[in-house]
Amino acid sequence: MSEHKIFSMPIAKVYSAYVAKAERKQRTQAEVDQIIEWLTGYDIDAMQRVLEQETDFRTFFDEAPVLNPNATLIKGVVCGIRVEDVEDPLMQKIRYLDKLIDELAKGKAMAKILRTG
Repeated sequence: MSEHKIFSMPIAKVYSAYVAKAERKQRTQAEVDQIIEWLTGYDIDAMQRVLEQETDFRTFFDEAPVLNPNATLIKGVVCGIRVEDVEDPLMQKIRYLDKLIDELAKGKAMAKILRTG
């Protein structure tokens, strides 16, 4: 079976779409960055390097400082797929990120998005 093409896609291509989606809903790039840091451990400087180096999704998640242990609390549907049921571990991490950005764009409070309140 061939690998999904998103695995080799530079995250920079999707990152700009995440920011645009957030900004269309009066949210900010800083909030997108906060979500990414919560999920992966990449701080703003590390994230900037990832974007500049056009790191692909596989490498992005493989080299993430730490996947937040509360990521398993992310539930729901994104692109018609229930994130908690995704079998491929890498695809599930990508879907977690998609779901968090969707929640941001839908106006959810950051404490709820980050599973802290």
